[in-house]
Amino acid sequence: MLSPPSANPLFPVFLKLEQLRVLLVGGGNVGLEKLTAILRSSPATAVTVVSITFLPTLRELAARYPQVQLREEPYTDELLEQADIVFAATDDPALHARIKQAARSRHLLVNVADTPPLCDFYLSSVVQKGALKIAVSTNGQSPTVAKRVRAVLEEALPEELDAVLQKMPAIRQQLTGDFAAKVRTLNAVTAGLAGGPGYEAPATRRWRRLAWGALLAAGALATVQARAWLSSSDSKDQTP
Repeated sequence: MLSPPSANPLFPVFLKLEQLRVLLVGGGNVGLEKLTAILRSSPATAVTVVSITFLPTLRELAARYPQVQLREEPYTDELLEQADIVFAATDDPALHARIKQAARSRHLLVNVADTPPLCDFYLSSVVQKGALKIAVSTNGQSPTVAKRVRAVLEEALPEELDAVLQKMPAIRQQLTGDFAAKVRTLNAVTAGLAGGPGYEAPATRRWRRLAWGALLAAGALATVQARAWLSSSDSKDQTP
């Protein structure tokens, strides 16, 4: 049964962008922002950037990535023939509309800067802790709110979280029992991340119980001895 429509109908997905041919139209500040976002998340992506001019900062960024190609020329629709996904990042709304129309006729997905109605997808604010990556979306309503949520998550999630993730494949391989038993074990292993009691190996649990029992026994013995000493002191004080 389908769930009722939500306030944000976007379908979340993570793309293997390094397996796609990316066309970025625009060599100014917005183009630099898009290129930075692409390379930050997927540094091995082959990106063709087309513009009649390029910011020096964008040239410097592209120079650090051999798979990024700068083409200093006007945009033409023929460029779409060598693309799988398109980013339009210029200051020309008419050009953006043209790119959108030409890309749609070729069944290509397009992101158009600052124009949500022309977008097939949006870029998210991204939180990354090693292998963990969280994308935050406001359905294009407020990049500022998305950035704020990202900042909160970056502060809240510990850097050590990636070390936990790196150990999870080995932990899964050692699990035994049916699916339900494996789920219970994984819940125990990761409970500490959610503020619950963390995972404890059987041997560790046994020794903890022994130590706790010994501590209780020692406490009980000390109580008995203290009471005996107090009783003895009271008897001496009452001797005529």
